[in-house]
Amino acid sequence: MSRLWRASPLTYGALVVAGFLSIFPIYWMFVVASRSSDAMGQMPPPVTPGGNLGANIARLFSNTDAYFLTGLINSAIVATTVTVSVVFFSTLAGFAFAKLRFRGRNALLMVIIATMMVPTQLGVIPLYLLMTRFNWNDRLPAVIVPALVTGFGVFMMRQYAGQAVSNELIEAARMDGCGTARVYWNVVLPALRPAAAVLGLLTFMTTWNDFLWPYAVLNDPENPTVQLSLRALSDGYYQDMSQVFTGTAIATLPLLLVFVVFGRQIIGGIMEGAVKA
Repeated sequence: MSRLWRASPLTYGALVVAGFLSIFPIYWMFVVASRSSDAMGQMPPPVTPGGNLGANIARLFSNTDAYFLTGLINSAIVATTVTVSVVFFSTLAGFAFAKLRFRGRNALLMVIIATMMVPTQLGVIPLYLLMTRFNWNDRLPAVIVPALVTGFGVFMMRQYAGQAVSNELIEAARMDGCGTARVYWNVVLPALRPAAAVLGLLTFMTTWNDFLWPYAVLNDPENPTVQLSLRALSDGYYQDMSQVFTGTAIATLPLLLVFVVFGRQIIGGIMEGAVKA
């Protein structure tokens, strides 16, 4: 049995430095969010939280230019819907491309891979015209529908399903009387849980942080996503940086929560697979 590699003090030091550089900007964001705007100009900059967090949050949610609460709700609706849809359709299509035999399978997979090569910015104008034809401008379906399925998700699930799900397991399920839908739900989907959690995490973060497409189709200032609300906070000649940092801090909390939830799913799926192996 091979011995585990023992980390040197240099490795621990590098990990500490990397962790500090990753965590400190987030921590300082919360520090400024709890202080007044003049904290940005202090030298040396403050490193301990202040006592203005409650007042800054109250001013943020009462700001009639940002509609921050509406932005949070809209972003939660959009990101949750898109994440559930992408994970469901990607695992379903990935299972089909990896384990089912049908005419044109390889050609369809090449088409899906080809869509990943098209820059997102190249499709903004055609998608905007399509949303106008559907009369969806300034409505959340214009943000949700174009992102319900992604080529990256399908390709990722296809690659993972080809390795994580054995043909013998599928054949055994069929011998027990399972149809294709039940094989997917009871056999394939649990095996894809670690990869699905990774895909869900990446999709939620990407959708939550998306600015370009919501900025193109949501022109009503009273119906923004959270990123458009943050933009409204930073517009104008005078910028209240305490409100900007407070809004950024609050907008970061759902991402941290989702990371914790999906991170536990990833680790749980990996440990379950290790125990079975």
